[in-house]
Amino acid sequence: MLYHLLLPLKDSAFAFNVVRYISFRSAAAMVTALLICLLFYPRFIDWLKRKKLGQEIRDDGPEGHLAKAGTPTMGGLLILFAIVVSSLLWARLDEPRVWMVLAIAVGFTGVGFMDDWNKIAKKNTKGISGKVRLLLEALISGAVIGAGVLWFDIDTAVPVPFFKDVAVELGWFYVAFGAFVVTGCANAVNLTDGLDGLAIGPVMTSALTMGVLAYLAGNVNFAEYLAIPYVAGAGELTVMTVTIAGAGMGFLWYNSYPASVFMGDTGSLPLGGILGALAVFTHNEILLAVVGGVFVTETLSVIIQVISFKSTGKRVFLMAPIHHHYEKKGWEEPKIIVRFWIISILLALVALMSLKLR
Repeated sequence: MLYHLLLPLKDSAFAFNVVRYISFRSAAAMVTALLICLLFYPRFIDWLKRKKLGQEIRDDGPEGHLAKAGTPTMGGLLILFAIVVSSLLWARLDEPRVWMVLAIAVGFTGVGFMDDWNKIAKKNTKGISGKVRLLLEALISGAVIGAGVLWFDIDTAVPVPFFKDVAVELGWFYVAFGAFVVTGCANAVNLTDGLDGLAIGPVMTSALTMGVLAYLAGNVNFAEYLAIPYVAGAGELTVMTVTIAGAGMGFLWYNSYPASVFMGDTGSLPLGGILGALAVFTHNEILLAVVGGVFVTETLSVIIQVISFKSTGKRVFLMAPIHHHYEKKGWEEPKIIVRFWIISILLALVALMSLKLR
């Protein structure tokens, strides 16, 4: 919004020319999102407490988690508010990809809200049916991606990382593939959100990495030099990625161990959905598995645990997702969180290194 309002004023005051640059608007968007969270979270947490919107805790989970029962949840509402407001203020609103990512973010926030509300209302940890939730997420992401392919010329070829000029053309099947990426990423982040600050760290790392990839893909010179697909307008998504980092830092101020507020599914599902959407609209769908390797590992641990128990009656892990396995082994919560953050940073570096391995 501010781009469209301030840039025409550059003829009378040259300083307004800075809004032309993605780098300036990205920095401003990050600060805006951070300030929104820092300023409003104390009142928002108090409001959640007054409404008794507290977290329900699994009876079969680590014993240390029982003390967290009643901690205000649905804190993701303010994260998404900060992301949406900051994006609308600083991103170019004539770029369809911005609106498509925001549509997925808002849609998944609605699904997460329904899930959290059901948990609170029913006083259990189940929420809405998993099948219903997956169906709603697939329909939202599929509709948005389908609209992008139909009306905004979204490319339906999937680039293969580490190989130059290698891509798999999916045609209209790309809509289903893209919906799978977005939905899968959303639920992977949701599974990771089990310890104070565990999920938001890798989310911020992944978002900033996707921001670099979006900026490079949206610049024709960089894209040509690195032999990656050029995606016109993708650079504007960089502004959105840093709002995630800004809002994430503001949230982490209150979510760090011991947490004063949880993001809930209201936060984890849309944050994961945004990461998946960024991968789709910048054509880094496969590379997302490297960038978000922590989320992939958490998801695989659950899949392996379920398959092993159903087929042999034995568990591979003491408890899944895998962060609970380490809790059961006696690792302290902060140690698990920081080590997962370190792994996330290393995976982000590997993903960026892949740009030169072609």
